[in-house]
Amino acid sequence: MAPPPPGPGVTPPFAAPPVEGRSRRLWFGLGIGAVVLTLCGGAGLAAIIGLAVTGTEALNEQAQAVTGAYYTALAEQEYEQAYDLLCDQLQAGQSRAEYVRTAGLGPRIDSYQVGKTVIGNELTVPVDVVFGGGGTERQNVTLAQDTSTGEFEVCGVS
Repeated sequence: MAPPPPGPGVTPPFAAPPVEGRSRRLWFGLGIGAVVLTLCGGAGLAAIIGLAVTGTEALNEQAQAVTGAYYTALAEQEYEQAYDLLCDQLQAGQSRAEYVRTAGLGPRIDSYQVGKTVIGNELTVPVDVVFGGGGTERQNVTLAQDTSTGEFEVCGVS
């Protein structure tokens, strides 16, 4: 037969865990974890957005610089320099001498204003051109990236 259970006043073999405030500590810890996660996630999202905006602005700046250099060469009648800014595809279709001869036949450019790059299937930069005779025209310059140098090149004007 088993001995009877100990009576009142007997000390338990281990201390009882505290029960008071347990749920409050749990929710406090979960709240701090949520705040830390939100701050880290928000900082990461802000970094990604910042990189995207910076990359787009750098792309726009490079595209405008190449387009401006091309039109400066045309306006100053430096057609060989303009030819160097053409993409390989256009250069393959026309020799430097042919380009210089045909570019010199067109109307003289007095001034131009390079617009903001349009990013789509192709990079296109609008240019408002003022010709020597007083006429104006909006031209759209299509750019392509040179695979060997990574720089943009003029690959069409419409």
